[in-house]
Amino acid sequence: MGTRWSILIVDNELGVRESLRMLLKSHYEIHTASDGKEALNVLKERKIHLITLDLNMPKFSGIETLREIRKLDRQIPVVIITGYGSRQEESDARHYGVRDFIAKPFNTSRIIAVIDEILGEPVE
Repeated sequence: MGTRWSILIVDNELGVRESLRMLLKSHYEIHTASDGKEALNVLKERKIHLITLDLNMPKFSGIETLREIRKLDRQIPVVIITGYGSRQEESDARHYGVRDFIAKPFNTSRIIAVIDEILGEPVE
């Protein structure tokens, strides 16, 4: 058995974090963060293969978090999952190489399809 892909879920809403964790945990190693600063600490401590990121978070916005993520790792795939994204935020996120945008409330099959497309088959 090889190492599983690891995903970092960043969202200030516990319900969203837990829903995504439950959805993905059978195929991926899951880490969660409730805000941008916590997400950056996880990135510094662990090998993460993909990040899901909310845009609307207190203290450190999704765009600010994304900017800092890119300072640590220019290549890591990021998928925005948000209910409050503006056109400007989408443009800013695309500038930082975001791979996809998924609106809340999210469709679980779409999330799985996007992650599978980016990472390939889960490593078991």
